[in-house]
Amino acid sequence: METQTITIEEILCENTRRRLKEKEAAAYDPETGRGCSCPLRRVEKLNPFTGHKEHVPEEMTADPDWPLMHTANDWRRLRCRHDFDYWAWTCARIKDKVRPEIVPFRLNRGQRRVVEALESDRLAGRPMRLIVLKARQWGCTTVVEMYIAWLQCCRVRNWHSLLCSQVQGVSGSIRGMLETMLRHYPSELWEGDEAPSLRAYQGQSGIRELAGRGCHITIATSESVNSVRGSDYAMAHLTEVAFWKDTPTAKPTDFIRTICGAIAREPLTLIVLESTANGVGNYFHREWLRSARGESDKQAVFVPWYEIEIYQAPVADPEALWRSMDDYERDLWHTRGLTLERIQWYHDKRSEMADHTAFMAEYPTTAEEAFACTGAAVFSPEAIERLRPGTSAGCRAGEIAAASGALTGVESLRGLRFTPDSAGHLLVWRQPEAGAAYVVAVDVGGRTAKADWSVIAVLKNGPHPEIVAQWRGHTDHDLLTWKAAQIAAHYNTALLVFESNSLEHSAPAGHTPPAQGAYMLHELALSYPNLYYRQSAGEDGGRLPGFHTNRATKQMIITELIAAVRDGSYTERDPMALDELASYELQPNGSYAAADGNHDDILMTRAIALHVCRLPHLRVTLDSDPDLASFIAPWQHDHPL
Repeated sequence: METQTITIEEILCENTRRRLKEKEAAAYDPETGRGCSCPLRRVEKLNPFTGHKEHVPEEMTADPDWPLMHTANDWRRLRCRHDFDYWAWTCARIKDKVRPEIVPFRLNRGQRRVVEALESDRLAGRPMRLIVLKARQWGCTTVVEMYIAWLQCCRVRNWHSLLCSQVQGVSGSIRGMLETMLRHYPSELWEGDEAPSLRAYQGQSGIRELAGRGCHITIATSESVNSVRGSDYAMAHLTEVAFWKDTPTAKPTDFIRTICGAIAREPLTLIVLESTANGVGNYFHREWLRSARGESDKQAVFVPWYEIEIYQAPVADPEALWRSMDDYERDLWHTRGLTLERIQWYHDKRSEMADHTAFMAEYPTTAEEAFACTGAAVFSPEAIERLRPGTSAGCRAGEIAAASGALTGVESLRGLRFTPDSAGHLLVWRQPEAGAAYVVAVDVGGRTAKADWSVIAVLKNGPHPEIVAQWRGHTDHDLLTWKAAQIAAHYNTALLVFESNSLEHSAPAGHTPPAQGAYMLHELALSYPNLYYRQSAGEDGGRLPGFHTNRATKQMIITELIAAVRDGSYTERDPMALDELASYELQPNGSYAAADGNHDDILMTRAIALHVCRLPHLRVTLDSDPDLASFIAPWQHDHPL
């Protein structure tokens, strides 16, 4: 809805302003140097051989060959060495996407974004590291390969590179592009000892040598892992990573780790991972999230559809367009500041597809939209991101222990105190508050480092529930049981809820046998007064400790969690919980599960705890139950957090 009435005259006036601003931002002339690579400091110099002023890189004027130029070709060759945009326009020829012509490589806006990121690393003397989320085709693979070719043709010798794609056909196409570029390379600007060409290296079909420069270019696929091991790479370009197949003998994570780990962290080394989105939870998605949060060595670059020059259309009737725009398109105007011409293109193109979600997968406006619309995500990316401001790394790590040091039994619940320890598994965001009610949910994992995690989550109950503490690790199940009771007792003898499947059913090696699990819960029930019980499905109709997850109950608690995330009706503190929400998928058989290679242990504790909070008869506080307060008095910890 419009917050205030806006006239068509005001809209047109604002649109004219936006068009002028966009035109100024798009001004780009690689020949004169105007509008080129932002990180590259440029100075205006008179080209003595043409009499024209050019904006050349400042580092060009510091080159030892600067005072030695005697011809126009000397000037051009020196500028090519320091100015990628100019080199691309002058030396690189590619096939036009629309016409059957070979044309100069003129960078578009998205390609300039990639070059600016790479150049910022190069000029700072840092290793060049980049991850690019692509939206439709705007030539990301082309610009990365041309940037590598520029380094090998103009700046370095004997500097080997790897190009790896998901299938052989893509690799072959890229090799053809490089061969076309070298075939049309201006001979007067070539700085090699031989004529430019790609030739087979020592009879190896997958390795080409850049003649005259000593640079090897290995071209491979993600399925031919063994062919690229053990080589001396300084640069690696890995394309369409999200689509690399995960097989028993070839895992993208291991392959990429091997390649990237072999490349030294030195200036002029380069690693670029680029791909269109292919759902969430895979290696590319996880690495994108890490990079976007600033936790990776890579810069994250996403180019939305509206930054691609060709995606705009003439507006025949502005008033009719404005009336036909839905809330999403209005947001493109109000929030994104797009012109009517771009919205007209979006409006027309969108009508080609019946499903807006499918359209957003092809032309995403945000990175979150790109990932969400290409997979079977359960939780809305936008809703997940709305929870992020509540997450905080500003918590204290440590452990809760009994005064006696006991790890199990009732003595382990007496004289509890929190001891700060940077290596502790318990993260605390909020200390217990007098009179507050808490729910502690436990998802039981395995004992070994390769097993699922065990998670103990503390949720403060109330009108707006809040995660206040969390334990995550691997341990024996009897120790986990009492660790959970210690944490629950510490938090005002919270209602303690075990996800009981792992403790009740048969499990793989390394998990607790069902009889032992039942015994542990029984022992705990004799010592801890506030344990969650469910109604037995048996004929006796008795009560059993723990929350049992089956197809029906899982559907119920996940549906409730979807609503909680969507509505922002609880406060999340752990950023890892958001990662699990983002990688949770609807399976083809209609069930829910974490995407391959991901976990849902933290997520399940939220689903169970929030579900239990909705059960009114279980909302217990010390003030409302004097008998309970009297029973737990000996357990109260002596020192606050």
